[in-house]
Amino acid sequence: MNLAVAVVGLIVAAPLMLLVAALVKLDSRGPVIYKQKRVGLDRRGGRDQRVDNRRRGSDVGGRLFTMYKFRTMTCAPQGSEECWATPDDQRITRMGRFLRATRIDELPQLFNVVRGDMNIVGPRPEQPTIFQELRRELGTYQERQKVLPGITGWAQVNLGYDTSLDDVKRKVELDLEYIDRRSATEDLAIMARTMPVMVFGRVWM
Repeated sequence: MNLAVAVVGLIVAAPLMLLVAALVKLDSRGPVIYKQKRVGLDRRGGRDQRVDNRRRGSDVGGRLFTMYKFRTMTCAPQGSEECWATPDDQRITRMGRFLRATRIDELPQLFNVVRGDMNIVGPRPEQPTIFQELRRELGTYQERQKVLPGITGWAQVNLGYDTSLDDVKRKVELDLEYIDRRSATEDLAIMARTMPVMVFGRVWM
């Protein structure tokens, strides 16, 4: 189902994605697509996870993959520290504010779904350094990695962007609720709830 939805989504959204790409390019200097390493599915005990851990010399929490987004910020200097964006972050471009508000910046992740890195629905993947910090702060954070990360999720349709550790804690609780009851029907319901979030910026709690 994830693959089918991603392929149909790419076909339907292709004209919009081309328009957004042109607007991002015109709005500020830098690449149209932003690529970033994220922590994905934890295949603990599997060959892929053992190979990843040997290469890096540590448990990174899951399989690292490259996630795609439309760029919404000015380009950071190479080697900049990983950090969350804030609502009034000066790095966010004019076009970026619109894309983030409507979640359109996430559309390139449909390619991640086709590649098998992500599902349409699931917990949002985090950056490796921030992942390590949150795993130390929140004992249940690692449990999110039992399933593939998603473009949207139960936490995303109910809560806005994180601004504090308490926000993350509440999202983790919702992610674990989703994992406990996940099904094709549940995924379809979350996809349907995602549309009002994109169009009206409305969350459901």
